[in-house]
Amino acid sequence: MRFSFYKVLLISVLFSFIGCKKNETKEAINTVNTTNSIQYSKSLAIHKQDGYTVVTVSNPWPDAVKNFKYILKEKNGIVPDSLKKYTQINVPLQSIVVTSTTNIPFLEMLGVEKTLIGFPHTDYISSEKTRALIDAGSVKNVGQNEKLNIEQLIELAPELIVTFGIDNNNPTLENLQKSGLKVLIQADWMEQSPLGKAEWLKLYGVLFGKEKEANQLFDNIVKEYNDAVKLVANQKPTSTVLYGSMYQDQWYVAKGSSWVAQFMKDAKGDYLWKDLEGTGSLGLSFENILDKAKTASFWIATGSFKSLAELKNANPHYSQFDAFNTKNIYTFEGKLGATGGTIFYELSPSRPDLVLKDYIKIFHPELLPNYAFTFATKLN
Repeated sequence: MRFSFYKVLLISVLFSFIGCKKNETKEAINTVNTTNSIQYSKSLAIHKQDGYTVVTVSNPWPDAVKNFKYILKEKNGIVPDSLKKYTQINVPLQSIVVTSTTNIPFLEMLGVEKTLIGFPHTDYISSEKTRALIDAGSVKNVGQNEKLNIEQLIELAPELIVTFGIDNNNPTLENLQKSGLKVLIQADWMEQSPLGKAEWLKLYGVLFGKEKEANQLFDNIVKEYNDAVKLVANQKPTSTVLYGSMYQDQWYVAKGSSWVAQFMKDAKGDYLWKDLEGTGSLGLSFENILDKAKTASFWIATGSFKSLAELKNANPHYSQFDAFNTKNIYTFEGKLGATGGTIFYELSPSRPDLVLKDYIKIFHPELLPNYAFTFATKLN
């Protein structure tokens, strides 16, 4: 009796293992053996199938312990059993809630902004087109990112909520899913490549059945970016660059592999912290900054400063930098929307070609004599 029990148990385990391996193999066939349409992004993969698309989001936040997989099912599409354990989203979408202003340009670029029915803290949105929808009552304010109004979202019943997480503890995400709402985690903010951030446009292409339009738009952005890089190909990075400003008692400098540093490198500016390893930023004392960057040719200041006087009022010690006295200080955060949202934060991730041209105009103005800044403002 005991032998028969263990024999049955062993056979059951073996069959379970074989079944799992078969499912894993089938799932692998459904993704690996098809072409990933993503080229630059490190956190997004899109595998198009007959009747459905597999979207994989990896590294959604620092030290993430898991990836996310979503199945975008077309009408009459048949999803294999091996993939039914993942969140299934019917496409094309007719309604959506997004929670980052960086998503707004993607919707507008594809002409689907009218599908947006909710956004947290709508004052952050700068786009005139979407602000008109907010003013008309078509886009509801659904709370704050940290505390979304779940009751209101249930009432709105969007077909999808696109949001993001900052760490492995996401109670809001869990509550949304428990309420029966479909949620997709977006990780564009983790991308360090300018073109990698912009390529998330392709996600919205598959969500709204506009893959062709998304690919064409992105290909044009890539062309414009690469053409700008070629424009400065023969230039020497002779202009030293200081970046940032004081925040409380720290000055945060962008690390050498960050999104910001990449722009300055591609624009042929000599960023003084280009050799600082890693992504993100590092907090330093004012004394450390002054010691290294006192004679910097240019200063890209963070913050929505409007003038040199306003900058000096924020910290009188700023006047010790040569760039202050030569009036070579620029900010990318000075242009605001009608309700105070920062245009750069909203639009720049989707239009890195325009950001790069702004930097080139700062460092090598003779190469773009007729170009007007999109984001940058010179402080006078």
